[in-house]
Amino acid sequence: QAHFVESGGGLVQPGGSLRLSCVASGFTLRYYRVGWFRQAPGKEREGVSYIGDGDGTLYYEDSVKGRFTISRDNAMNTVYLQMNSLKPEDTAVYYCATVLITYDGNWHPFGSWGQGTQVTVSS
Repeated sequence: QAHFVESGGGLVQPGGSLRLSCVASGFTLRYYRVGWFRQAPGKEREGVSYIGDGDGTLYYEDSVKGRFTISRDNAMNTVYLQMNSLKPEDTAVYYCATVLITYDGNWHPFGSWGQGTQVTVSS
């Protein structure tokens, strides 16, 4: 069964860094756009960034632009999210999912969710 396994979260001080990993199982990741999403307590899940399926597309929400970097290693069937200059407002459970681009240019997750990885930014 196709699914993702996220890892790499933890507790970090403001200004610190973490690198999240998202390993795909049951399917070949290279053929899909993949995105990172996050859900903070009491808030809806939101998209953070996505990477194209080989066309070089990289997209970041304004809140993380310049601080986060998404990348992929197709040989490892893995997508990464390097997070630098972390802020308390980045605290959330982070998930990855395949991404669908709709006719209006918006991007949406599709498929099943993994268990996520908790990122806590606090002093």
